[in-house]
Amino acid sequence: MPKMKTSRSAAKRFKLTGTGKLKRSKAYKSHILTKKSTKRKRNLRQAAVTDSTNVKNMKKILPYI
Repeated sequence: MPKMKTSRSAAKRFKLTGTGKLKRSKAYKSHILTKKSTKRKRNLRQAAVTDSTNVKNMKKILPYI
């Protein structure tokens, strides 16, 4: 059986934490930042944990992470 391919786009966007959860960065931080409040932009900087409903699919496209 051949090796499974990792989705490279997903590999660049997700990292595995020490406990095995998937860490992701938040969206809406790339442009149109003038109308967003400072507090909102500051909160978008922190990483978030991927929701449990998506983890099964994410593990499938990231077999070696």
